[in-house]
Amino acid sequence: MTGRLAHICRHPVKAIGYEELEGALLTRGRALPFDRHWAVAHEGAGDITGWVPKMNFLRGVGGPELMAIRARLDAEGELRLSHPQAGEITLRPDVEGDRLIDWIRPLWPEGCPAPARIVQVPGQAMSDVPEPYVAVLNLASNRDLSDHMGQELSIHRWRGNLWLDGLQPWEEFDLIGRHLKVGGAVLRIVRRITRCKATMANPDTGAVDADTLGTLKARYRHQDFGTYALVEEGGAIAPGDRVEVL
Repeated sequence: MTGRLAHICRHPVKAIGYEELEGALLTRGRALPFDRHWAVAHEGAGDITGWVPKMNFLRGVGGPELMAIRARLDAEGELRLSHPQAGEITLRPDVEGDRLIDWIRPLWPEGCPAPARIVQVPGQAMSDVPEPYVAVLNLASNRDLSDHMGQELSIHRWRGNLWLDGLQPWEEFDLIGRHLKVGGAVLRIVRRITRCKATMANPDTGAVDADTLGTLKARYRHQDFGTYALVEEGGAIAPGDRVEVL
């Protein structure tokens, strides 16, 4: 199988904003740089000095409107966020966490533990799993699911990192245990990603408008979309790069 890398996506603050990149430098044993670098802990979370389960943080499954936030993190560490209702804000998460909390508070449902503080653990992505995975997804699978649902699904519902083109639908599951050369990097596909209700929210509007989980279960007998991979050889990657199974 050969294909190409179509998109590189990252999410500087867990569940709060997505952006597409023109390139990235992958490092062996590390996640995509600045992906889930920060997270917003709610008032019920305890001390966070390392990886902790996702229920300690604000997530799209609890607040679908968060899914409509877009992000842009620049080289100087300034983060610009925008939302259809909340407007725009530019800040430095490490030193202006209170401004971010104030900005997202109206987007978070009443009755849920309130947003409390920004957290960041050196060397640890604040992702759903402790391993330094890169999420590798297949555009053909997204098209296939879209066709069965009768609606176009944005790739940003899935919060993936690397989107591949040129595979057959669901072929990514057959690559588990295999190595992929992507541009100047080599990744090993490790396992499937099981999905939650956050994928049911539209990343343009924040409205829940697609029964992604129901269709996955009814049509494919599982609740999985995409795969986790580990970077085994670091290197530069960019959209358009050749993807090859080794």
